[in-house]
Amino acid sequence: MKLLAITSCPNGIAHTYMAAENLQKAADKLGVSMKVETQGSIGVENQFTAEEIREADGIIIAADKSVDKSRFIGKKLLVAGVQEGIRNPEGLIQKMITGEATVYRGQRDGENGSTPQPAAKQQNTFYRHLMSGVSYMIPFIVVGGLLIAIALSIGGVPTPGGLQIPEDSFWKTIERLGAASFTFMVPILAGFIAFSIADRPGLAPGIVGGYIAANGSFYGSEAGAGFLGGIVAGFLAGYVALWIKKWKVPKAITPIMPIIIIPVLSSLIVGLAFIYLLGGSIAQVFEMLTNWLAGMQGTSSILLALILGAMISFDMGGPVNKVAFMFGSAMIAEGNYEIMGPIAVAICVPPIGLGLATFLFKRKFHNAERESGKAAFTMGLFGITEGAIPFATQDPLRVIPSIMIGSMTGSVIAMFGNVGDRVAHGGPIVAVLGAVDNVTMFFVAVIVGSIVTALMIKLLKKDQAAPRLAGNQGAEVEAAAAVEPVLTSRAVSSPSDESHRTVRKLTDIINLDLIDTSLAGKTRDEVIDAMIGKLDAQGVLTSPGEFKTAILNREAESSTGIGMNVAVPHGKSAAVLKPRVVFGLKPEGVDWNSADGEPAKLIFMIAVPAENKGNEHLKILQMLSRKLMDDNFREQLMKVKSKQEAFSLLDQIH
Repeated sequence: MKLLAITSCPNGIAHTYMAAENLQKAADKLGVSMKVETQGSIGVENQFTAEEIREADGIIIAADKSVDKSRFIGKKLLVAGVQEGIRNPEGLIQKMITGEATVYRGQRDGENGSTPQPAAKQQNTFYRHLMSGVSYMIPFIVVGGLLIAIALSIGGVPTPGGLQIPEDSFWKTIERLGAASFTFMVPILAGFIAFSIADRPGLAPGIVGGYIAANGSFYGSEAGAGFLGGIVAGFLAGYVALWIKKWKVPKAITPIMPIIIIPVLSSLIVGLAFIYLLGGSIAQVFEMLTNWLAGMQGTSSILLALILGAMISFDMGGPVNKVAFMFGSAMIAEGNYEIMGPIAVAICVPPIGLGLATFLFKRKFHNAERESGKAAFTMGLFGITEGAIPFATQDPLRVIPSIMIGSMTGSVIAMFGNVGDRVAHGGPIVAVLGAVDNVTMFFVAVIVGSIVTALMIKLLKKDQAAPRLAGNQGAEVEAAAAVEPVLTSRAVSSPSDESHRTVRKLTDIINLDLIDTSLAGKTRDEVIDAMIGKLDAQGVLTSPGEFKTAILNREAESSTGIGMNVAVPHGKSAAVLKPRVVFGLKPEGVDWNSADGEPAKLIFMIAVPAENKGNEHLKILQMLSRKLMDDNFREQLMKVKSKQEAFSLLDQIH
């Protein structure tokens, strides 16, 4: 028998490789040929070839995060959690041997082709479907907006009514191409909302419903129902198609269900519902909303700008940001460019402002943050708000208010300056491409908003002390650490050195001061505090509290007590300056809510920077995870009496 397996956990640091090792060992024991593909933080390793998939008798997926299953249509497939791969690998393989696995038939019964995520990680269903539609809609707005902007800026002729393109010119053709792209906006939005809900059978009725929603002539309205109608049409089409998919029909009809019956019936239901029931009412609401926005002047327009600026910067690309962004994008198609203008400014102010702050107020940031400031500034120029996230995660109570005030300031200036944006994007890049109206005021708004953000950082953020170096300070300690062997307690390199260092074995990221053969603490959290204290004493952390939050968040997803008296608490955090591992022995054990109910006695704490220039340390952690599956290795570690003895054992991992 030839089997394939995929292992993956949310962080992709330890459990991924432990499950892989145990599945491989169990397969060898049972005389089964197996190849394991790991999808960890390093990326996909040991990836299957098309030939291997074709020859495989079955596939096991042991994962707690989404894994694409589309490669395995027609193959026997068994899906389980990553913990099952660690503690019961033989049981999973036996199910394949005895034929308990079923053949995967592809996207049926509402499946989306990937393994479901744990409940704690599932997005809000409404938001997920909506954003699916928005992500496919945005390119049409971008294409339409840019083509119209280019046509106007190059081929436009000044008239008393503004720039006009002569009817018989080449640029009029370009403008029409842009307008054609806009006509697809609402149908695509609706179609891919429905596709997200019901897969391919929902696509046609969603697009048909969206087209009807955008054309008021179907239901006697001068104006269409706009993006609001598209959203309603998409969800209606998706759930109607999903409902029909679940009908029990004769086997003879099953093959034509997804290509004829579901699309036709769904399109009829959605189309007739819009023509006779929904279209007119939604069109009236949308027309009132559009007129209200277009008529906003004075204090009301300032309030709108403040709200949009705050929403865009609040979660930097998250759900609140996306709602405001979608709103502005939809207004572009209605010809109201002055809603997207303030949004385009607010989008780029957080990363540019934070980048500026790292240049002007260096004492407010650690060395690693200053380096991140350069990247954030560049990302801001291209309208990528997410460049601010590393700073916000480290100090949210000071950074988020700072960027919100900066974005709100820039947004208000843009609203006052009648800044328009014809493209569903932000940042100076859209101005360079000619998509912005009133370019001068656009740049004034961006510059002022960014300066306000930087000044707020100076006002709110505390000066950052240099990282501590194993209880000593000064350049002399740094110089001494550079020449002392890794076995000494001073073997600590600076963060800048660390980024160029190649990690070849576990003892490159662990030393005697990070080993404790008699861990303090009676509870899991007390043990975690003791181990974090060791990292903090070595200058590895900028914020012990923030790193503990990362550790506990990981524990909340699923216990890192993997059984066999082993626990591997781990976290990726911006508070970690360099990759390190702490090893602790707890002879009497501590309750870690382990998979097998046994107390944890061998505890490895893994600290990984949120952003790192290399991934050598992750490969070492992979080796550690697999080594922990070796019974003899664990028994030897249990018996160590000194730090040196433990270090010698850990030095074998390379």
